[in-house]
Amino acid sequence: MLEGQSCLISRALPRSCEQESKWAYMTRHLLERTGNKRSLDVVSGIHTETTDKDRRKQEKSAKLTNSSTSQSNWRESNNLVGAIGRDNSISCLMRCSRSDYGALASLNRGFRSLIRSGEIYKFRHMNSITEHWIYFSCNVNEWEAYDPYRARWINLPRMPHNECFMCSDKESLAVGTELLVFGKEVTAHIVLRYSILTNSWSPGVGMNSPRCLFGSASFGEKAIVCGGSDAHGAILSSAELYNSETRTWTTLPSMNRPRKMCSGVFMDNKFYVIGGMASNTELLTCGEEFDPERGTWRVIPNMSLGLNGASGAPPLVAVVNNELYAAHYARQEVRKYDKENFVWITLGRLPETPVSMNGWGLAFRACGEQLIIIGGPRALGGGVIELHSWIPKEGEIPEWKMIARKQSGSFVYNCAVMGC
Repeated sequence: MLEGQSCLISRALPRSCEQESKWAYMTRHLLERTGNKRSLDVVSGIHTETTDKDRRKQEKSAKLTNSSTSQSNWRESNNLVGAIGRDNSISCLMRCSRSDYGALASLNRGFRSLIRSGEIYKFRHMNSITEHWIYFSCNVNEWEAYDPYRARWINLPRMPHNECFMCSDKESLAVGTELLVFGKEVTAHIVLRYSILTNSWSPGVGMNSPRCLFGSASFGEKAIVCGGSDAHGAILSSAELYNSETRTWTTLPSMNRPRKMCSGVFMDNKFYVIGGMASNTELLTCGEEFDPERGTWRVIPNMSLGLNGASGAPPLVAVVNNELYAAHYARQEVRKYDKENFVWITLGRLPETPVSMNGWGLAFRACGEQLIIIGGPRALGGGVIELHSWIPKEGEIPEWKMIARKQSGSFVYNCAVMGC
């Protein structure tokens, strides 16, 4: 699944491997010492002639050894690295890159349980340790990920083959340690779920009101979806909350306006739905704000004015440090939303290479403190996908840097960023 060699990285200094290498060295060194100590406790099997009395002593010694080994195994599972204890072991492990978790899970049962159960990601969340990976699909039924900290590409297992699902409109959403892909099977909506804990696809839990072409955004282990179309094509105003820890959907109060082909973001601890279509011909320029604490929606006029057209993709929007940005694909511009005056301000240009068809085939996402543009140039005979990055700073014009490029389909069907 993973390509290339791995090294430990610092969450505070993502470009430096030196500090986190100390965590790796200490963890592995202590594990080796712990393992060597256990091996010395094992009784050697030297063959000697013994009396009944000696044999009884040996049997008693073997029982004590087995008991000691069993207790050592329990301590290994409970303390992880016995020499430093469970708390310090977890402190080391949660600072390691999640690229290394597959290898670290093989060190002992305690590490494997901590990683495969997802418990380590809860500790990371509690300590504000997060890595953002970009997941996207440029070929039907195929997904790959990019780790910007290691500059590594990761191929996900192929999705289960389903002809109807493959040809249907699909939406994607990364929440917690899951990647959810929504589509249709004949006349019913279905959900496929990829888990980074098992590196596998499985059926996901369907919404209370299944839909497609909806707006969505995630915040930690929770996500909100709103609007969209049902199986009969009716445009919805309903909204739902997904909890990835319990894998349950909860119905929320409905929006003021039904809409499909809209976009969603979290900003300032509130959820925003932006733009969309009220019918097949009516383009909405308003947005709505949902306050999770009050459970209320508020209409915001002109929040998506000029960002997309009736035949174009939903607004390409992303939030970095509680600031809302948009990619205006028609004019190839980056814009920032002025929350006080409710207007969009042009900051500069998008990178020139990635192209789209009225916004389709292009992804614009927040990845930690970066804005990411994912797409490819028009080319004959083979596709190329490029990732361009810019870290927004007050008063500076966008300066895009290409951080990755590889042979692939150049049309991005779906994209999601997972932070955990």
